[in-house]
Amino acid sequence: MQRIILLAAVLASLTDTSFAQGLLQTFGSGANAFTIEFVTIGNPGNAADTTGIPNPVGSVAYTYNIGKFEVSRDMVNKANSEGGLGITMYNMASFGGNGVNRPAVEISWNEAARFVNYLNTSKGYQAAYNFTTSRANDDITLWGAGQYSGSNPFRHKDAYYFLPTRDEWYKAAYGNLNGTWNNYATGSDSAPTAVASGTAAGTAVYNSQPGPADITSAGGLSPWGTMAQGGNVREWNETAYDGINNIVGESREVRGGSWDEGTSVQVASSRSGVAPLSATLFNGFRVASVPEPSALSLLAVGLGGLAIMRRRRS
Repeated sequence: MQRIILLAAVLASLTDTSFAQGLLQTFGSGANAFTIEFVTIGNPGNAADTTGIPNPVGSVAYTYNIGKFEVSRDMVNKANSEGGLGITMYNMASFGGNGVNRPAVEISWNEAARFVNYLNTSKGYQAAYNFTTSRANDDITLWGAGQYSGSNPFRHKDAYYFLPTRDEWYKAAYGNLNGTWNNYATGSDSAPTAVASGTAAGTAVYNSQPGPADITSAGGLSPWGTMAQGGNVREWNETAYDGINNIVGESREVRGGSWDEGTSVQVASSRSGVAPLSATLFNGFRVASVPEPSALSLLAVGLGGLAIMRRRRS
């Protein structure tokens, strides 16, 4: 009977979309509920791109998730309403409007980090970034020894959601599943076709479009399945521009280009350094997270448990 119950529980998990897909995460409650869709970036321990900038770049030792889409105005508004974050956004009335699915723009790095902290704390997880208690003094402090992993005192080691590092962002944008690299985030070494919106392969929202497109209609996908890591809006990376996360006020890396810029800022070799308190109507962000357990791994655990019980009974 115990074996039957355990197997039933494992099989039930396969039909639970929160585990079977593991990539749709809901935040907030009631009228303030919103969903972020993630894609899983595998091939852990991949070789870095030795043609990118900086060189090398893009090697990630672990599997992780990253947002399929950029963070929208609706997500920020709802997090503001429920979490009291105080994040402000640019009025885009002159650039296509303020639709709920347009990307959140004029977001500083610190504001993006506050949004990420809300994602964590609203679910009972550890905050990723160590803000001071005063909202008026909008700055973070480094985590102390034992609170962060490796050489990244910006991010707490136990956080579930975070801003993607330079390498995490780069791999999701320019990497292929087999470990090779592309010049553009549409899986090609050729510049994408410029569009105002849409989802056709090999397209991106750039080259003086009227404004950014909705986050789900902002061009073709990368090989890993992310949208608009080229064009639409520039995106914050967690990493400092010099690659050493040791000064809270130092410039952070921004990549990907925007709807108003040309191909030169979309290419893998392009990046900018921007102060963390700076905010422009071209800057937005996406979030990353640790991976969910897959349905197959849950099944393996369940079957392993059955095998252990069988041995004990014999």
